[in-house]
Parts: sequence; structure tokens; C-alpha cells
Amino acid sequence: MLKAVLLDISGVLHEDGEALPGAVAAVARLQAEGLALRFVTNTSRKTSAAVCEELRRLGFSLRPEQVFTAPGAIRRHLVAHRLRPYLLIHEALEPEFADLDCEAPNAVVLGDAEQRLDYAHLDAAFQLLQRGAPLLAVGTNRYFRQAGALHLDAGPFVRALEYAADLEALVLGKPSADFFRAVLEDAGVAAREALMVGDDVECDVAAALAAGLSACLVRAGKYRPGDEARAPGARCEASLAELVEALLTQG
Repeated sequence: MLKAVLLDISGVLHEDGEALPGAVAAVARLQAEGLALRFVTNTSRKTSAAVCEELRRLGFSLRPEQVFTAPGAIRRHLVAHRLRPYLLIHEALEPEFADLDCEAPNAVVLGDAEQRLDYAHLDAAFQLLQRGAPLLAVGTNRYFRQAGALHLDAGPFVRALEYAADLEALVLGKPSADFFRAVLEDAGVAAREALMVGDDVECDVAAALAAGLSACLVRAGKYRPGDEARAPGARCEASLAELVEALLTQG
């Protein structure tokens, strides 16, 4: 029995700052059914608070505690392990970590830092990794969609540092199974009772299936024809609105 729905944000709920057709109403229908909703994203250009505020501005009704971001997961890890981060992140994300001690860093946090992903910053991170600092990554997404085009995400830079420093990053956002487990625990449901909806066949859909959830790939956002074949066992719908219609009318 379905008890919870995990919703990726960009490409599922909105695109380029505009709610996707039918998405606001679809979320409202899920809420009216009493399903536990969680809004999950690897975005590393916005704080959790900014994500919540943007969704509310677009007409979605949600509580701040329903938002789970990869940077938020990294912050919790840093605090729990008393780590001092070297933050290779986008400037808009800095408030998420503003109260942490970053002096004499002993961990590297890597996100979609945009213009900061230059040689000097990457080499500084590499130097720390050589001295034993762990590499904490928001995710391994290869690209994201913006203004109708695909752009490099953090994943390629994670792989570059892993290769250079001969180590494996600790990924704390999607596709990490730990990320999904944390969301499910918060929602109070088992994996078999939850559905993940996303536009990224690897980090959203295949990862959710591997973690024991059911999953739906939407043909929007970063979806590309043929992605369905890369996640056997997942359903595929044109949009969140069509998925919700199918779920609530067909069962």
C-alpha cells in the first residue's frame, strides 16, 4: 500500500522558475489523500530554506521540514562527525554552513560550485584529500537542465577528484541509499510503501529502485528518450499530473 511519495523538484515540479503544468494541483491531490510527501533534491545552488520559499512562491503548499536536500544531509554529517569543511560550493549555498567552523579544514565538501570549479579551488581540495581529508559530495549527477539545455553538474568534478586522489567520495545526496533511508525514516514508512518520482533516471529512479522503493520516471526536465530502458521495473509517465491521475483513478 502506498503511504509516501518522494518528489524530485526540478523537472518534476518546476522548470526554469515556473511550475510545470498541473504540478501544483497534483501535489494538492496527493496531500488530500493523506500521503506523506517529501520534497527531495540534490540542488547545491540553494539552501533548504530557499528551496521551500521558491516552492511556496510557485503555489505549492509544504512545510520546511518536508524538504530534504543533499547539502542539508552534508551539514548534518559534518556536525555529527565534528568536521571542519573546505567548502567548494556555490556562493548562494554558503548560508547553509555559515555557523560551522571552517578554520584548518579536515574535510572537503563538493557541490555545483559553478565558477569556483576552477583549477585553483580543485587543486586546493586535492591537497586536502592527499592529507587524508574525506570527500563529501552532494551527488553524482552528470548534468542538470536549465533554459532548455543540459549543463554540467557536480558529478564529473566528483569523479575527477576521486581519480586524482585515488579515493571514493562519500555521497550524501541521491543516489545514496542512506539519503533515501533518512527520508523514509522521517516519513515513518518502509521502502516498499514509498514511491520516488524523478526526471533523472540514474540518481532518482534507478537509485530508488535499488533502495527498495517503487519509482516513476517523468518525461520532463533532464529526461531523454530511451531513459526508460535504463531503469527496468519503473513506471514512466509524461508528467507528475498524469502520474497522480493514474494513481488516484486507476489504482
